[in-house]
Amino acid sequence: MSERHQPNGGTVQGSSHDDVRRHNLSVVLRLVHRSGAASRSQLTKVTGLNRSTIAALVAELVELGLVMEREPNATNQVGRPSPIVSVSEQVVALAVNPEIDAVTIGIVGLDGQVHRRVRYPTDRSPSVVEAVNIAAAVIDGMRGELETTFKVVGIGVAVPGLVRAHDGLVRHAPHLGWVDEPLAEMLEAATGYPVLAANDASLGAMAERFFGAGKGITDLIYLNGGASGIGGGMIVGGVPAGGVAGYAGEFGHTRVSDSDRVDSAGIRGTLEAEVTRRELLEVLGLAGADADELEQALLASTDPLVRAEVDRQIDHLAVALAGAINILNPQLVVLGGFLAALLAVDPDRLRSAVAALSLGSAFGSVRLSAAELGSNLLMIGAAELAFEGLLDDPAGLTAENAGSAD
Repeated sequence: MSERHQPNGGTVQGSSHDDVRRHNLSVVLRLVHRSGAASRSQLTKVTGLNRSTIAALVAELVELGLVMEREPNATNQVGRPSPIVSVSEQVVALAVNPEIDAVTIGIVGLDGQVHRRVRYPTDRSPSVVEAVNIAAAVIDGMRGELETTFKVVGIGVAVPGLVRAHDGLVRHAPHLGWVDEPLAEMLEAATGYPVLAANDASLGAMAERFFGAGKGITDLIYLNGGASGIGGGMIVGGVPAGGVAGYAGEFGHTRVSDSDRVDSAGIRGTLEAEVTRRELLEVLGLAGADADELEQALLASTDPLVRAEVDRQIDHLAVALAGAINILNPQLVVLGGFLAALLAVDPDRLRSAVAALSLGSAFGSVRLSAAELGSNLLMIGAAELAFEGLLDDPAGLTAENAGSAD
């Protein structure tokens, strides 16, 4: 039985030369996908594979249409420079994020670039049928561009609720009113593309880890604040912590006060009950806004009522963050959605409030950061879900199935 080397220095047993080759294709594609363009010599060093093997693997990935090679910029180094390998700009995934006030659809490249993001507002929470119809209609409107310009791998859906991992069944999205809805199956039937779905905050944690504030971090907590409330994701020891059924990270249901306010689960005094996007919009006099627009409005406001509401929400957020830091001892806490806006308005107040409730040793090693990916975060996270099968087995992508929804 043969051995396959991994970038972390370990080995994986393979039953055949073809298994080894497919594994190594995955290793190389993941490296250039998540770490950016690299020279062949850099890939040789990181993987531990020899130069001829890397050359053959890169050539196959080029043939599959997944990566490109170019000559490096001119340097003064002696000898022939090593070609630069980067992911193909044509390979994309579609991303969908249903919310209580909109369905957002995006085209995201294998390099993490969001080529297009369309936010389709709704005047009420869409049913699963309405969300699927909206997404399918927007995707149909993009069909000409998708079929002539890109190779579409599939669709990833970021859902504000509990999603069963193996089949994309939405077990419970309380703010949307969805219970046991076969979202992935319905969207696949409507579009013809393969569909995967997962919790939005878990996908946000993954996106920030690979493409945002969490690059190089092995232990982080991500909290997302959206129209549907607050969720979260955790990376522990470099591995996503999903729990036994994939439902871990529901920080929104952490109790932070003795008030009678209830959250979507009917629990009193929780983070989700006390810290809400709706109340920020109300005090600003806005009917709606995405995360970036909300942040700008809060920063621009001089209304003392706005500031009082921001301070109230920051103090409750600090209670939940301190508890998470004391329990999980992360290197980084990333705040996304409207929670990032609260951090932007008064970072000193939030840090001081968290420090006052945290163990000194734990707080001393943690950093609070806004999500770097902004309004594109869930698009990138959902696309990453769709890319996962390709990254696991690049050789499984053929010229016939790479860009067709048939």
